[in-house]
Amino acid sequence: VECDWNLTWFTPNPDLTQCFQHTVLVWFPCVYLWLCAPFYFLYLRFHHHGRISISSLCCAKTVIGTDIFFSLHSVFVIHLERMKGCRSSLFLFLFWTLAVVCSLVPLRANIQAVVEEVSNTLLTYLSLKQNPCPVEDASFLSKILFWWFSGLVVKGYRSPLTAEDLWSLREKDTSKKIISDLEREWSMQCAKLQQKERCENVKALGCRITEQTQLLQKLRQEQSSGFLLLRTLARTFGTYFLWFSSKSLNLLNVVSITVFISSHSLLLGFVRDEDAPLWKGYLFAFTMFLLSCLQSLFNHQYMYACFTVGMRVKTAVMGLVYRKSLVISSAARRTCTVGEIVNLVSADTQKLMDFVVYFNAVWLAPIEIGLCLFFLWQHLGPSALAGIATVIFIFPLNGLIAKMRSKLQVQMKYMDGRIKLMNEILSGIKILKFYAWEKAFKERVLGYRENELKALKKSQILYSVSIASFNSSTFLIAFAMFGVYVLIDEKNILDAQKVFVSMALINILKTPLSQLPFAMSTTMQAVVSLKRLGKFLCQDELKPDSVVRAPYSAGEWMINISVGFTVNLTTAWFCVLCRISVKVPHGSLVAVVGHVGSGKSSLLSAMLGEMEKKSGNITVKGSVAYVPQQAWIQNATMRENVVFGQEKKESWYQSVLEACALLPDLEILPARDATEIGEKGLNLSGGQKQRVSLARAVYRKADTYLLDDPLSAVDAHVGQHIFDRVIGPKGILKNKTRVLVTHGLSFLPQADLILVMADGEITESGSYTELLNRRSTFSDFVKTFAGNEHKESSTHRGEPVNELHHIKALNRVIIQTMKPLSDSEQEQDLEEVGKLTEADKAHTGRVKLVMYVEYFRTIGLALIIPIVFLYAFQQAASLGYNYWLRLWADDPVINGTQFLRVSHCSAISGIAIFGTTVAISLGGIIASRHLHLDLLNNVLHSPMSFFESTPSGNLLNRFSKEIDAIDCMIPDGFKMMLGYVFKLLEVCIIVLMATPFAGLVILPLMLFYTFIQVRIFYVATSCQLRRLESVSRSPIYTHFNETVQGASVIRAFGEQPRFILQANSRVDHNQTSYFPRFVATRWLAVNLEFLGNLLVLAAAILSVMGRATLSPGIVGLAMSHSLQVTGILSWIVRAWTDVENNIVSVERVKEYADTPKEAPWTLENRSLPSAWPQTGTIEFQEYGLQYRKGLDWALKEITLSVREREKVGIVGRTGAGKSSLALGIFRILEAAKGQIYIDRVDIAEIGLQDLRSRITIIPQDPVLFSGSLRMNLDPFDGYSDEEVWRALELAHLKNFVSGLPDKLNHECSEGGENLSLGQRQLVCLARALLRKTKILVLDEATAAVDLETDNLIQSTIRTQFEDCTVLTIAHRLNTIMDYTRVIVMDRGNVTEMDSPANLIAGRGQFYWMCREAGLV
Repeated sequence: VECDWNLTWFTPNPDLTQCFQHTVLVWFPCVYLWLCAPFYFLYLRFHHHGRISISSLCCAKTVIGTDIFFSLHSVFVIHLERMKGCRSSLFLFLFWTLAVVCSLVPLRANIQAVVEEVSNTLLTYLSLKQNPCPVEDASFLSKILFWWFSGLVVKGYRSPLTAEDLWSLREKDTSKKIISDLEREWSMQCAKLQQKERCENVKALGCRITEQTQLLQKLRQEQSSGFLLLRTLARTFGTYFLWFSSKSLNLLNVVSITVFISSHSLLLGFVRDEDAPLWKGYLFAFTMFLLSCLQSLFNHQYMYACFTVGMRVKTAVMGLVYRKSLVISSAARRTCTVGEIVNLVSADTQKLMDFVVYFNAVWLAPIEIGLCLFFLWQHLGPSALAGIATVIFIFPLNGLIAKMRSKLQVQMKYMDGRIKLMNEILSGIKILKFYAWEKAFKERVLGYRENELKALKKSQILYSVSIASFNSSTFLIAFAMFGVYVLIDEKNILDAQKVFVSMALINILKTPLSQLPFAMSTTMQAVVSLKRLGKFLCQDELKPDSVVRAPYSAGEWMINISVGFTVNLTTAWFCVLCRISVKVPHGSLVAVVGHVGSGKSSLLSAMLGEMEKKSGNITVKGSVAYVPQQAWIQNATMRENVVFGQEKKESWYQSVLEACALLPDLEILPARDATEIGEKGLNLSGGQKQRVSLARAVYRKADTYLLDDPLSAVDAHVGQHIFDRVIGPKGILKNKTRVLVTHGLSFLPQADLILVMADGEITESGSYTELLNRRSTFSDFVKTFAGNEHKESSTHRGEPVNELHHIKALNRVIIQTMKPLSDSEQEQDLEEVGKLTEADKAHTGRVKLVMYVEYFRTIGLALIIPIVFLYAFQQAASLGYNYWLRLWADDPVINGTQFLRVSHCSAISGIAIFGTTVAISLGGIIASRHLHLDLLNNVLHSPMSFFESTPSGNLLNRFSKEIDAIDCMIPDGFKMMLGYVFKLLEVCIIVLMATPFAGLVILPLMLFYTFIQVRIFYVATSCQLRRLESVSRSPIYTHFNETVQGASVIRAFGEQPRFILQANSRVDHNQTSYFPRFVATRWLAVNLEFLGNLLVLAAAILSVMGRATLSPGIVGLAMSHSLQVTGILSWIVRAWTDVENNIVSVERVKEYADTPKEAPWTLENRSLPSAWPQTGTIEFQEYGLQYRKGLDWALKEITLSVREREKVGIVGRTGAGKSSLALGIFRILEAAKGQIYIDRVDIAEIGLQDLRSRITIIPQDPVLFSGSLRMNLDPFDGYSDEEVWRALELAHLKNFVSGLPDKLNHECSEGGENLSLGQRQLVCLARALLRKTKILVLDEATAAVDLETDNLIQSTIRTQFEDCTVLTIAHRLNTIMDYTRVIVMDRGNVTEMDSPANLIAGRGQFYWMCREAGLV
């Protein structure tokens, strides 16, 4: 029986454990009964009062009122009492009282559980039904007319829509339902593929499989992966998509076309027949009206179904990509960067969605074309073959164009590269600013962008040829058919009925012909996206059998490793670990030591199953907690980072914070543990991040702890405190199994087992004493470098009480020197005070006119005027074409004039169409280039505070989805909208020419409806929905980014299900905005097309009424064009909506134009000498610094001077302001007061690039970028290869780089993940050696390297930077003991400053720090 005090005492809702309830509370009344019964029986024996008879009522009460468990005992006592005449029993009263009291606790727990279950069920039901989608309960008429959507439109008109106004997703549209179905189907398909591959491998077992054969198999798998994904999607969504959308709707649409054309023919026959009764004309007119309405309803129900399936496909694919990112192997992960994965879920999923919407046009368009040609054959006979020949000519031409465009889809590759690079820039923006590398990386981004736009330009020109050919095809078909018809036989006379029924058919033919190139283009893009998605989804995964997870048992060992080879697959087989054999005893502390790159971190990765195992076995018992070498911090509060999805237990939580030395940090943070931590811990120091990472692991209460050098990033005294309180033999993990990678020799004597690694092998193992006695390489190394450590350990053993007392005293000083909060600040909510990042905000109201002006301004009048002129010219040619056809129909005498005029108009119209599409495409590319450049400049010129408060997902959203919309969606929308608007003008002109009275009724109604319903009601709702959808997309990218970078930690803690639920929630939230957005388009289209159908009805009725005065030609012309109004309005709505919605992308891209910017990179009027700084003197004059307005001062009126060639060490506790000094020197943060002078030049008066390029820093967090090793050292190519090799030699990297196959051209993966942390730190040292400026700042630059390498680096710095001024922010105090001066900082103040010897003699704060480090 165990009592959990966190459950019973340290809680606002006390309770007893289940174990206590089911044992103590059950047996306590029984024990009382058993112990007291003998004495009570003795009492009854001597006190006999006669016998009480037992009635049937008494028997019934005894049976009902007695618990089964107590029945044998209590019934026996009751019966005995009645036999002895005892009517009132104190003994049984106490027993029943105890039984009732002990039963109350379980009863309360059961009632509470039932209440919680009911309340949770009710809350779940209410949350699902809080704002249910009205389509579920809508009537049939409401569904087909989309009336159920009207409520949201009205709400959007009254006030701007917010996320709370939107409906909850239907169950069948949620990620949980969709992804589970697809994941099951995808697993089946992958299992079949793997089975097939295994069979092939078995067949090939007899012959040797070469590396080339393996590569070919992999390429074949990647090529078939796209088809595999398509087949999976088809199996999952195909039934609903094909049956509901394609068959039941599109075939009805085709049937309505046939009946519609028949009615049109009958109406024209009625106009020609003067003796026909009027009622027939009215019947034909109303029939056409009804059929037009049915056609609209069928079409939009079909589009609704397509968009619904598209939305589900997008949700499903995003879910698959996210789940894959959690299980992808380390080797495959290096080939798929975060930027590429973000591009997959942004651009590629959108292209798949477009494919779903327009796919049916690929097979339905030929059917519609075939039907139209069939009816044309009926009207014109064999002449229709000329039209068929024209169509047959057009299709191969466009097939060729589609094939050429598919080859130009390399723009996606450039887009991937650009997004990948942008993601790296955003991740390492601080390094870029430190080194003044913004221009170099900006040029790299623009290089990708130019290649992307070149491919896009070629593709758009080809697309324009395709559009021009298809749009001109109607003219060509009519020209060919009518020409052949009148030429093959003199008896063939074109009358109005033949001409305009044929024209109506040809106009209907225009829709599938115009849709087909777009559908083919979308299909080509989708094929490319399917291949890319399939390739990613078929990447190698971590093998579950790499590590055997055994249940926890208190045996002899917890980890058993027996490995022949463990490899890491990059471009070739590269063994990282080999011949490893070790057993880790239960509850032991195992230290892993070795040089940089010896395989220490790889050993931990192998224990986690992150490496690919070639032979041997690894067994780990129980649960595992992992602390990576480079801390992974979530963009969440500190509390959420530590608890990491577990229930918060206050007493244990406080113990963990105290042990991990985080309590003093809580006093510094504005909202204590409710303070939000920025992405990757931007607002924490390196030591704080590592301690939060350690606290997360400790809080987990795991059985095994894998600690990858967690003490290197913290100060020496803090490291000793953490070791003593957490990791060491007396720490809170003392009974746990701990594997500690470390470079600190002072910790090794307390380890139970030490593993010495070199070149991926364990060269020595044993206890500290055993290894020293062997007189091996390890013992020699220890004797060389551990002199101070022996002193340190003896110091700690000798005076633990004094040290502890001093730490507590220092903590009290830190707390007391805090600036007290004002009353107003104390009243603020902790969450508001601790808020750091700003969520992506949606603008409200309609898109401002200035956004359109901004877009057109970037295109320029030189292109806009020709575009408008070409559109007008195109429609004038079309109008002339139709006018000459009307004359031809009214005057069928052949003299060749009409024939020539029609042919001229056709040719002019085709040329104009090509010109307009090319001009708009080029204009869109120009606008996109300028807007992307402005966005890039605005982001790169933003200060660090901007990146701390802006999630990277918001920025990646702009650079991927929004720029993609500006590239493609806006120009396509303008093409479509302008084309159909001018076409509508043409129709209105023709209808008014035929029946002027139609304008009196229809035109005012159309204008009123358009401006009232569309401009006022619809646009406000549609634009706001687009904004909400864009805003809700950014958290998806942020979460993806964060998950991919922390996947190893998430897997180690087994938190995949929680993160998947979070991803599902973000995707669902995004789709909550997207669903009403596409329904809004359907709602408007149905209403607008009803208006268009009224125009058809008015034109038909007026034609019937005025048949005596109207010629058949003009009636046919009016009717054939009025029939197009429905389709034209539908496309105008779609295009207008796309333009209105996508212009929001311009608005969102321009948002960052108004955000605060840092100082100019260069000042033209301030030129510096080329050799500045010549001496390297630095002077601070009353310098003050704040991270943000309203926060406490990070530096308080610092006044000090650093002389030429002086070596100055800067020390202090966490939060003392050490790194703030470096930030101030580089103007990462601008001075709140005072000045800094370098060589007597005020740094605030020179350009940032001029300043940062003339001084050098080696940062605490080594950041590398994807690209060659040489590019990481010298992005500007300003140094020769000899100079680069010299720098690598001095940084002790020459041997390593020489051993690489590509040497300086060795490709670094994203973040430099294919190099160890220590090697990355040495690369940063090589950068500094290459720049060789007069001022060098080291921000704990050697924390991640072993002592021997650290000693070599320190000697390099002393010799190579002898004539330079060096400022070192140090955690290892022994590295600065020979410096000229040491500055001791505390809470933003300089408390001590002198030579190390004088400071130690003065017995101040520095003395105590050295004492703690064992240096005195």
